[in-house]
Amino acid sequence: MVNKSNRCICIRQVSGASVSISTDTHTNRHREMVKDRSLLFAARNDTIFETNERECILKIHILGICGTFMGGLAQLCYQKGWDVTGSDQHVYPPMSDQLQDAGIVLYEGFDTIVLTDDLDMVVIGNVMSRGNPVVEAVLDRKIPFVSGPELLGRLTTDMTVLAVSGTHGKTTTTSMLAWILESQGLDPGFLIGGVPRNFGVSARLGSGQYFVVEADEYDTAFFDKRSKFVHYHPDILGINNLEFDHADIFADLTSIETQFHHVIRQVPGSGCVISRSGVEAIDRVLARGCWSRQRRIGQNTEIEFVASSNELISNRLDQSVRWTMRGAHNAHNAELAVAMAHAIDLPMSQSFGALAFFEGVDRRLNLLYETAYLKIWDDFAHHPTAIETTLKALSEYDATCGPLIAVIELRSNTMKAGLHGNALLDSTARADRVIWVLSTETEWDTSVLERSDGTSSVMTNLLGLERDLVEQTTGQIVFMSNGGFSGIPSRVVERLQER
Repeated sequence: MVNKSNRCICIRQVSGASVSISTDTHTNRHREMVKDRSLLFAARNDTIFETNERECILKIHILGICGTFMGGLAQLCYQKGWDVTGSDQHVYPPMSDQLQDAGIVLYEGFDTIVLTDDLDMVVIGNVMSRGNPVVEAVLDRKIPFVSGPELLGRLTTDMTVLAVSGTHGKTTTTSMLAWILESQGLDPGFLIGGVPRNFGVSARLGSGQYFVVEADEYDTAFFDKRSKFVHYHPDILGINNLEFDHADIFADLTSIETQFHHVIRQVPGSGCVISRSGVEAIDRVLARGCWSRQRRIGQNTEIEFVASSNELISNRLDQSVRWTMRGAHNAHNAELAVAMAHAIDLPMSQSFGALAFFEGVDRRLNLLYETAYLKIWDDFAHHPTAIETTLKALSEYDATCGPLIAVIELRSNTMKAGLHGNALLDSTARADRVIWVLSTETEWDTSVLERSDGTSSVMTNLLGLERDLVEQTTGQIVFMSNGGFSGIPSRVVERLQER
């Protein structure tokens, strides 16, 4: 029986006075009685919570809910019929909009008021650390808790899990794969680190057998320093590339390779590990042991695609499709998506054809503004390889429209630490001008990013940067950051539209 009533959806400020920011009315699903024979929660205090043989509602609170992963997980839990609330230090679109649209109550700030007596479980995101008042309260009160990745692994235990991993391209590849399965009527579940335009949301449970997940190698939580993806127990594992990143948690590339080895050890013998050929780091991981079926993609394999300005071409399939994606890196992403779909017996020709209708992902080389003489792009690139491939794609897209200007925020932990060093400057060789934006203090001498001819410079004056860019009348400007870039791209576009 489903009980329905009106529910107030709001963001509540819990640090200080309580303030309702916005309200809406949705169907109350949190009182829905659900049966779930599969899910077992093992808390740190060894208490076992079973939803087994009894009708019940699980009530959970998610700490750090507005990150893409945790926000997506929240939506999956809500779709399962659970009562879900969450809190975060900064509650803002687009994730806050997705969560409110789903019917999830959000709290801004971290306050122990969210730890109500009727909670079954607290889900702790990896942004949370010891010393945070609400984390300390969870531990002191011995409230059962679990990491987000572990919870996702338990939610999908009865599904066939397709996990997309690699240093670059995970979000786009996962979105492509989910779309391929959707185009074949399989109604897959998914959790993606961005918003694929074909779906409009970053996560859903789906009604089918398959679950597609972006498999991130970042650490799980303050109490579990293993990579997130070891909790997903994939049946099909894709490895697109493998380079050093996340300097805040990994000492070197070998440490990352060890985590990939750990996830490979979990793939069943009946499963499949699909990886890119010609990548030494991947070869080293596979050499440490692989007990599943294997398939290689890329150069000199049966799954090798070529990207032109507006087409994706497969010589082996004798097939080509017009698509909206750009660059050789997206052809590589497509190779992995098609190969993973083929691992669950989808015909390669049909999967390849579905890519003609793939609409891309928000913040992955998105065109924000266009005139006959000026184009402005937004991209997530924050690693030398990703920066290089993005600039290569744009230089090949339109080499005649004027200068290519790269505006790059030094935001990621690895960038701030300076571990990429000169590789960052080298990655921008195709840009006519490079502006490195420094909004916070860094731990290294950023002068190595400057060129004596002024074509590459470091800027800290954000208002001056906006004025400079608005005066640009020709060429291509691409903003690159793994964050919101302090809202600069949208403000520049607004001012250009006004002139």
